[in-house]
Amino acid sequence: MSRKHAVGAVLLWSTVASAFKLSLRYMSPFQLLFWAFLTSFLFYGFLYRKNFRISRENLRSAYLGFVLLLYYSVLFSAYDLLPAQEAQALNYTWPLVLVLLSVPLLDERLTARTLTGLLLGFSGALIVATRGNVLSLDFSNPIGDALGLGSAFIWATYWLLNVRDNRRLEEKMFWNFAFALIYAFPLAFSSGFSVLPVGIAGAVYVGLFEMGVTYLLWYRAIEGDVAFASNLAYLVPFLSLLFISTVLGERIEVSTLIGLALIVAGIILGKR
Repeated sequence: MSRKHAVGAVLLWSTVASAFKLSLRYMSPFQLLFWAFLTSFLFYGFLYRKNFRISRENLRSAYLGFVLLLYYSVLFSAYDLLPAQEAQALNYTWPLVLVLLSVPLLDERLTARTLTGLLLGFSGALIVATRGNVLSLDFSNPIGDALGLGSAFIWATYWLLNVRDNRRLEEKMFWNFAFALIYAFPLAFSSGFSVLPVGIAGAVYVGLFEMGVTYLLWYRAIEGDVAFASNLAYLVPFLSLLFISTVLGERIEVSTLIGLALIVAGIILGKR
């Protein structure tokens, strides 16, 4: 069963880059943020309803929710400025960032193999961001590229903070999204609430299958067979390109394929 959970999570996560881009055609990043957070909050609230409790321990979600807000604000802004293929490839460098952050935060040591993986992976990110014009450093959209790479740093930080949280998944995610929703409200209000049905539908899809159901599937998958799930996860960015090409109609650049292959190779080489 855990392998089915892993397959389901990988397939769903492969669709979300296209969902981000489609939704952003009808609403701003902050509007998408609010409606997606609301959906996730209601989803986890439904799962958590029978074990609901208020405790001081849940106050840690005050800062975890803020990191979630920061991450998705930056990520959606990157997708708003960049082609979906470029934004998702840059965001996928987060495991490389995780290795970097583990040096000062977890007292890990950089081995020659790990360092080679980092260099390889970030070289791939540079190829994606410059669309192959590496020597001239001609970035397609400097602000968008910075946001895409920045989202990887924020998500790696969230992962490190969240992995030390021993609360049940439903409990911590409910409270994380509760605080994130509170923070997101004034941002969405300032940019105007979108009520276009197609936009709302896209945001609900993002809330369920980027932040909600898929987290739960992935959690069950790694509980049962972490090796299988971890290896299967390498398919996500490549399957995502397939959806981006067919659903959004983007022409997949050769530089994206090369860069993404280097990013994944760097992750595999440098992983612990």
